[in-house]
Amino acid sequence: MIFIFHIFLHTHPSEEAKKKKKMEWIREGVDSIKSIQLRQTLSQAVNLGLILTSALIIWKGLICITGSESPVVVVLSESMEPGFQRGDILFLHMSKDPLRAGEIVVFNVDGRDIPIVHRVIKVHERQDTGEVYILTKGDNNPKDDRVLYAQGQRWVQRYHVMGRAVGFLPYVGWMTIIMTEKPIIKYIIIGALGLLVITSKD
Repeated sequence: MIFIFHIFLHTHPSEEAKKKKKMEWIREGVDSIKSIQLRQTLSQAVNLGLILTSALIIWKGLICITGSESPVVVVLSESMEPGFQRGDILFLHMSKDPLRAGEIVVFNVDGRDIPIVHRVIKVHERQDTGEVYILTKGDNNPKDDRVLYAQGQRWVQRYHVMGRAVGFLPYVGWMTIIMTEKPIIKYIIIGALGLLVITSKD
C-alpha cells in the first residue's frame, strides 16, 4: 500500500509543478516572439537603409552623368511663365560648351539659399582673362536680374551656374513646394514612409 502511494506521488505532479511548467512554456513563447520581432525590426531597418543608400547612389550617379551639382530642380515662382509654371520640374545638364544668350540656366546668388531659374539675355567675355559673365532675366519679369544679385554684383559668372535646363515635367514638383512652405507636412510624409517600411511584412 505504501509502495502504491509512493508511485502515485511520483506519477502525478503537484499543482505547483504544473504551474511552474506552464510558466516556463509561456516564458519560452514570449522569448520566441520577442526574438522574431527583433529580427523583423532589424530586417526592416536594413531595408530602409538600403532604400536610402540606393537613392543616394542614384543621385550621385546623376550628378556625375549630368555634370550638375543638382540635376533636378523645381520651379518655385511665376517668373518664367508662360514657358515654365510654378511646380514644374527641370532637368539640368552642365557641359563645357559656352553659355549663350537665350539659354535657360539655374544659378546661385551669393547670400541666397534658393537657386534661380532664369534666361540668359546677355553674355560678356573679358578679352584679357577670357572669363565669361552673363546677365539673366525672368521671362515674366519687366527688368533684368541685377536687383536680385548680391550687392555690387553686375553679372553672373560661370561658377554660379548649376546647369542648363534640358527638359522638364509639368507640375510634378508641387509636392516639394508644399513641403517647403509647410515643413510639418514634410515630417509627416517622411515619418509615414519610414513607418510603412518598418512595419511592412514583405
